[in-house]
Amino acid sequence: MQAIKQLGQYLEPYKFFTLIAPLLMVLEVTMDLIQPTIMQHMIDTGIANGDHAYVLSMFVWMLASAVIGLVGGIGCSYYSSKAAIHFASDVRQALYEKMMTYSAKERDDFTTGKLITILTSDVESIQRAFMMTLRIFVRGPLLFIGAVIIVFVTARELFSILLIIVPILIVAMYFFTKYSGLLYRRVQEAIDAVNTKLQENLAGIRVVKAFRRETQQVSQFGELNDGLTKRFITAEQIIGVLVPFTMFVVNLGIVAALWLGAIKVEAGTLKVGVILAFINYLTIILNGLMSSSMVLMQIARALPSGERIVDVLNKDIAVKEAEHAWTDAIKGAIEFDQVSYRYYETAEDVLKNISFSVKPGQTVGIIGKTGSGKSTLVKLLPRLFDPTGGAIYLDGKPLSTYSLATLRDHIGFTSQKALLFSGAIEKNIRLGNEHATAEEIQQALDAACASEFVERLDKGLAHELSQGATNLSGGQKQRLALSRAFVRKPAILVLDDTTSALDSASEKHVQQAIAAHYQDTTTLMVASKIASIQQADVILVLEDGEIVGQGTHQQLLQNNVHYQAIYASQQKAGEEG
Repeated sequence: MQAIKQLGQYLEPYKFFTLIAPLLMVLEVTMDLIQPTIMQHMIDTGIANGDHAYVLSMFVWMLASAVIGLVGGIGCSYYSSKAAIHFASDVRQALYEKMMTYSAKERDDFTTGKLITILTSDVESIQRAFMMTLRIFVRGPLLFIGAVIIVFVTARELFSILLIIVPILIVAMYFFTKYSGLLYRRVQEAIDAVNTKLQENLAGIRVVKAFRRETQQVSQFGELNDGLTKRFITAEQIIGVLVPFTMFVVNLGIVAALWLGAIKVEAGTLKVGVILAFINYLTIILNGLMSSSMVLMQIARALPSGERIVDVLNKDIAVKEAEHAWTDAIKGAIEFDQVSYRYYETAEDVLKNISFSVKPGQTVGIIGKTGSGKSTLVKLLPRLFDPTGGAIYLDGKPLSTYSLATLRDHIGFTSQKALLFSGAIEKNIRLGNEHATAEEIQQALDAACASEFVERLDKGLAHELSQGATNLSGGQKQRLALSRAFVRKPAILVLDDTTSALDSASEKHVQQAIAAHYQDTTTLMVASKIASIQQADVILVLEDGEIVGQGTHQQLLQNNVHYQAIYASQQKAGEEG
């Protein structure tokens, strides 16, 4: 219920729609309730006495009430739809905005499949529940209560039938609704698993095909899909049992009404119109209970969705903005002081007591074996996550005291995997600097050795990239990612092994461009090849999350066994190649 209360804030802008819809539904329900009574009078007074004028007047009243009810129903549908759709849209927007604030730590707490399910299926579930509440949950109880009162007043002789069947229906619907909520929670868990598997397979389809694992992946997906199907069937069977059961109970009530009514009519204590009206009201009561139970089932299904949505919205953010954050221009002096990092509280440190300092404009090379912590180290600078021990200083101030916007505006970051978005090449480059001039974009392309291949494309910078930029080679994607970082003209440039897919000549050109155009930029360059960083002012050698060597290329060659081993292995590989 706490989730419902929190999500209620997104209804504030639509209070008018939320209030007017039930009022219009009250109008429709009132018209529905008076029609059996009008029919009763038409039969017992008009038809029984042959009073055609009275029958005609009752017919006009029935027609008028039907039209008024129609207007009320259409109005309720219009306003409830409008309120529910806007409500869901605002919740969806709030979810997306919250997800955009997640650091890597929060992002790891949710699978991609689960986040997609929450943003789509779960939001759609609460939208439907809210819409049904405004339309049907108002209608159901009003029909039920109104019909019971009218039967008590106009057909007290048959009221005992209601006293028997209504409690049976209410108890049955309560248990069906409660059980369905538990089942739909399991359905949503199965949907998460299916979506996660689908996302993984689509993202890694080339790997799947390369290793000929299509059959295996199809089999695994089939198992998850079968599990989802079974859970769906079990949940839907609840409704399949509920409807026939309630119809059976109501039909028993109708049979009882006809039997008891026939006795009363023969005795002269009851009129035929009253019996027909009672049967109509019995049907209305059934509809009221059935519609209410359907809404309750949808609410039971939506409650877990609401809880999952609130979990995302309330997720505590590890990387937080300082209260009085610095917004000063950044020069690029960096200091790591005994910095450690672990991904989870119970995990081992992947970085251990990292200490080094960099002056503005210096280039730092970072090298080490796979898994030594190189990428983790440079991701601490733009605060993609914060260290779990020690401190990082930027221009003498703690990194955490800088405004996140200021910090990231002054950092040009390229990751190991060159991530580009679908859309024009120019649009991707402008992610680095949306106000960049055509000349600045061209300079960035030149520096990244990207001009030549971009110019060969039919539309040049307007060339449309597919999802994941699959219509480019790995090297082309890396060059555009570098261009995006260069156009930012950052105070700090972080290159996380982003020249690995470039040929030697292109890589050398990029290094020369950095030296020529970004000489005042502090550069941290992660590399797997010594040749990529040997001109750096300082080289850090990492092993198992620790700095095991620090110095220039020549110093490390002379004094550091770890660096010597890497150098020797690469020299040998070069000779064999």
